[in-house]
Formats: sequence, C-alpha cells, structure tokens
Amino acid sequence: MLKLIKPLLILNTLFFITLTSNVWAKAETETTLKANYKSFVPKNWKILEKVQGDLNQDGQADIALIIEDTNPDHFVANAGLGTNVLNVNERKLLVLFKQPSGYQLIASNHSLPTEGDAESPCLADPLGETEALSIQKGVLKIHLHYWLSCGSWYVTNHIYTFRYQDRAFKLIGYDVNDFHRASGDITARSINFITGKVKSTTGENEFAESTQPFKVQWSTLKHRYTLKLEQVQFNEPHEFE
Repeated sequence: MLKLIKPLLILNTLFFITLTSNVWAKAETETTLKANYKSFVPKNWKILEKVQGDLNQDGQADIALIIEDTNPDHFVANAGLGTNVLNVNERKLLVLFKQPSGYQLIASNHSLPTEGDAESPCLADPLGETEALSIQKGVLKIHLHYWLSCGSWYVTNHIYTFRYQDRAFKLIGYDVNDFHRASGDITARSINFITGKVKSTTGENEFAESTQPFKVQWSTLKHRYTLKLEQVQFNEPHEFE
C-alpha cells in the first residue's frame, strides 16, 4: 500500500506545483495588461517618444515608448563647460504588444542615456538630435546620436536592431559610424549577430568634392552574442569582438 501512496503523493505534488506556477504566470501577465498604453507611464514621468508598428507579426499596432522621470531634484547645476543645468533624470524604454483588450508590457530597458551627463557636460542629448525609435519591417531600432560641443571633434551614431523571436527581443544588428568634423573622415562598422559577420568601411570623406574610393573589409566576430533587449547597456560603449 505504501508503494502506491508514495508515487501518488509525488504526482499530486508535481501537479500542484505545475498548477501553482501556471496561476502565478497568468496572474503576472494579467497585471501587465492595461487598456491604455499611457497607464504604463509612472506618475510624474512623461513620454519622450512613441512609435507604432507590428513587432510580432499578428497584424496589430504594437507600441514602443521612451519615458523620462521629471524629478526636479535630478536637475543639477553645472559650473563648467556645457549647459548651466544638467537633466540627469532616468529614462526607460518600454515595448508593449497590442492585445484585444489593451496593451501588454513585453520588454523594458532602464539604461538609456540621460539628457545631461555630469561626466561629459558638453555632450548633447543622445536622443535629441534624431528620432530615437523606429519600427521597420517588424524590427525595432534604437538610434543614439553623440555630439559634444567641446572636447571632441567626433560625431558618432549608434543603431541597435532588435527582432522578436523565441519570446524575447533579441539584438540582431548593431551599426556605428564616426564622423570627424574637422577632417570630414567617416568610418563605419556594421555587425550582423545572426551571421556573425562584420562590415567595416573606411576612406569616405564628407568634404570631398568628388566621390572618393573607400575600403570595405569583412571579418567574423570572435565571440557569439545572444543579447536580449533587457541586457543591452545603451549608456555604455559596446566593443563587440
């Protein structure tokens, strides 16, 4: 009799654990489902940018948001070069899937660069020069533009490309290009994380009166990267090798 009771007890326990896990997972999903996308914006935060597009191929208009805190304590005085006041309020990236009864939070990232930077007060807002978000052909792109009014001649653009696959937003592409404001020289690097291939371009010049020959070199990443949107540190330079 004891031999029968023990397997039944194990089966009942496993069933209870599975049932409990499913209930908690459903409850967690339901808590992130809201009728209005603005409900995901915390109190005293504001929307900086919003784009719409189908990100999971279900024909619905999903939403990506960049939001920012408005805490007055995070506007700090700057006595050196750059602007007199630096806004170092936190920013977040939110990705919401459209559902029949509202919107569901699918992914988020809390590492976007702030408008002001206490360590680089001459740095312009990396999200302020161009559209920071775009949705094209089902992929989400984050654009960051780095320009300093003092301390550097370089203007640098970063583009991160994400695609929803395997129930997560995976980094599938990364593009960076540098422009030297004095010489006009342009360099570019484009990484395809699916193939592991890297395209490097040199020899272009913005000030050239005629088309200049440029050099394209292909290489392969030494490491394999499988980064999710939540894992990318947008406020730190990336050195993919």
